[in-house]
Amino acid sequence: MSQYLTIDGHCVWNPANGPGDPDDHPIDGPVFAEFADALVAGYRATSHPISRALLEGFVATAAVLARRGGCALPALDGPAGTSTRDIPGGGAAGPDRLAELMAEYARAMPA
Repeated sequence: MSQYLTIDGHCVWNPANGPGDPDDHPIDGPVFAEFADALVAGYRATSHPISRALLEGFVATAAVLARRGGCALPALDGPAGTSTRDIPGGGAAGPDRLAELMAEYARAMPA
């Protein structure tokens, strides 16, 4: 059996991870968009390498789901913010690394 994750009725991922009840797991699009955008903003704002490493997989997965669901992610396209946990001499994460991860993850996440 398959599991379907949907945003506003649109299937954004079917991980086919086994039986479940129910088979459809709806996600509230506007709420998820706000959540995913906050994740992206936080990831892009930090220059702390450990924070980035811990966030990358989760943020990229959430961003792929959000984009597939038609959600806007302004933090992905705009300039990076700043974080109070920055490492001196480090820079905020650019959109390129996250875009690469999103492309890689999208290929591995059948809809």
